[in-house]
Amino acid sequence: MTIVPTGTDISATAPAGKSVGPLLRAWRERRRVSQLELALRADSSARHISFVETGRSRPSEEMVLRLAEHLDVPVRERNSLLLAAGYAPHYPETPLDDPALGALREGLERLIQCYEPYPALVVDATYDVVAANRGITMLLDGVPESLLQPPLNAMRLTLHPQGMAPRIRNLGEWRGHLLAQMERQIALHRSEPLRALYEEVTAYPAPEAASGEDEPAGPVPHFALPMRIEHDGRVLSFVSSISTFNTPMDVTVSELAIETFLPADPATAKYLRSLGD
Repeated sequence: MTIVPTGTDISATAPAGKSVGPLLRAWRERRRVSQLELALRADSSARHISFVETGRSRPSEEMVLRLAEHLDVPVRERNSLLLAAGYAPHYPETPLDDPALGALREGLERLIQCYEPYPALVVDATYDVVAANRGITMLLDGVPESLLQPPLNAMRLTLHPQGMAPRIRNLGEWRGHLLAQMERQIALHRSEPLRALYEEVTAYPAPEAASGEDEPAGPVPHFALPMRIEHDGRVLSFVSSISTFNTPMDVTVSELAIETFLPADPATAKYLRSLGD
């Protein structure tokens, strides 16, 4: 369960040839907010917002940060906006193994350990696994060693034809859910590593689901899309939940996500509890 650095470098850079005005306009349009509405939120005027977007006025550093906050721009992209406006990045990007993040690492490890026997893991912006508990290790049973070399990648482990994919009974649905999740992130982040990962996993052949019954034997009301995976001669069913940090002040922290898997039916819950006895 030791948290490990992933080494993926996706440092903030100002988009080539783009000034801050068009970038802010793109974020405003993406959020479907009018210039007047943004001005009211940011205690400015629609005229000033228009001048900023067209390059007739250079926004102050404070204004860039204020507009980015009200447009819910990701922290890394806020640094990019500042660079495009001619200012230094505001948010640090501290390596996860830095002593300054010791309390964070300890808290994450304790959190996912306390979630056992249910699976839980922590991933970064490109889905590299930085921490996982024994519940995740159980789900990786049978995955070849070649896919378990660091850095582990959650998307690759799940969708690779030699990974978990052949054991996922509802692979079509679960694969669609994961790819849609990645597409939403790519729309928000100018991340070439994330796009490269997306292109890699979408190119994987989608193997057929494991042989046998594809649906539960009895009616089970699903409150969210489950992942139904074969393990040790039985089918386990999980729904996942993703948590992030509120108001992060560091790029690294802003891009961490904690994914927990909750049993979606009584049989799965009973089996996992038996493992903890």
